[in-house]
Amino acid sequence: MKTIAFIPVRGGSKSIPLKNIKPFCGKPLVCWNIEALEDCPEVDEVIVATDSDKIERVVTSQSYKKTKVYRRSAENACDTASTESVMLEYIHYAQLPSDDIFMLVQATSPLTETVHFTEALTVYGKGEYDSILTCVRNYRFFWNEDGTSMNYDYRNRPRRQNFSGMLMENGAFYINKVRNILESGNRLSGHIGIYEMPEYTATEIDEPDDWVVLENLMRKHVLSKRKEVKISLFLCDVDGTLTDGGMYYSENGDELKKFNTRDGMGFQLLREVGIKTGIITSENTKIVENRAKKLKVDFLYQGKRDGGKLAVTKDICEQLGITLDEVAYIGDDINCMELLEAVGVKACPADAYEEVKAIPDIHIMTRKGGDGCVREFINHIL
Repeated sequence: MKTIAFIPVRGGSKSIPLKNIKPFCGKPLVCWNIEALEDCPEVDEVIVATDSDKIERVVTSQSYKKTKVYRRSAENACDTASTESVMLEYIHYAQLPSDDIFMLVQATSPLTETVHFTEALTVYGKGEYDSILTCVRNYRFFWNEDGTSMNYDYRNRPRRQNFSGMLMENGAFYINKVRNILESGNRLSGHIGIYEMPEYTATEIDEPDDWVVLENLMRKHVLSKRKEVKISLFLCDVDGTLTDGGMYYSENGDELKKFNTRDGMGFQLLREVGIKTGIITSENTKIVENRAKKLKVDFLYQGKRDGGKLAVTKDICEQLGITLDEVAYIGDDINCMELLEAVGVKACPADAYEEVKAIPDIHIMTRKGGDGCVREFINHIL
């Protein structure tokens, strides 16, 4: 018997285009749930069901071990298709055994953590319920349209500490057996149990305002619990990172490069908070020297050196009295890989070499080289 986590993500969101891969707190939205599930030992497989090439590329570019992409049919990816329809489509396609546990997970609830999946699956494993849904406790007072109060006596208004509230479905995830889903055609059936989640997980992302609210809640309730990584030094590559990788030549044979001004502002923001900056490139040009002066970087290393970029970075760390764990680096090609694998925080542009994207724990930016990917990474750090 296996436990399958199923995440349906369409490419056709109307209110927020491609919201499932839009950066949420520095990471594509769908990746938050995927990574929480990857860390959950009770989950055997994670299936991302999508109709979008872009969503598939984002998911497969990560180094996930349990996660696979399923290309859902166009019929079950339209605006009128139900979530149950794509669940049933996949169950029939994969010919899942009837005793398998099937957990529907909503990417629009990014504050769901590994502990929530683990606890709910543990409850389900006791066999007391046929299916489980997630809820939060709501302490609002509700009224009927006929002017009668629904969940309290307005003549004796209770204080919050004396009010038990009401359980509200938050849509984070649902657990059932394959057999039950096939028989009922529904995510829930039989004797239904409730797994109560924290009140801050009540909101799902549907409209742009939800995005702003949930990013703030994510920082306060989830990210604040994680160990803070101290960054003392920011380094980046040039060709394919600060530039688009193109090589332009004038009629006189002069080589030209195109840089992005927003990346330049990012270096200023780092400088303002006391983070040292540097550029490391295998090329050796006056253009890069001039750009480095403009950016006011603390360190510039050009040309091939013994030991490559990693050796250069170790020298800088020794000068500053810091470790590689305190270094953030963004690069795009195979000559960046050794350094990327060694530093504390690593990133690459959206169009980086595929082997670079496969480096564990690397942050893959949504922007390409020369298109503001360095600024995007800097924003993530700050």
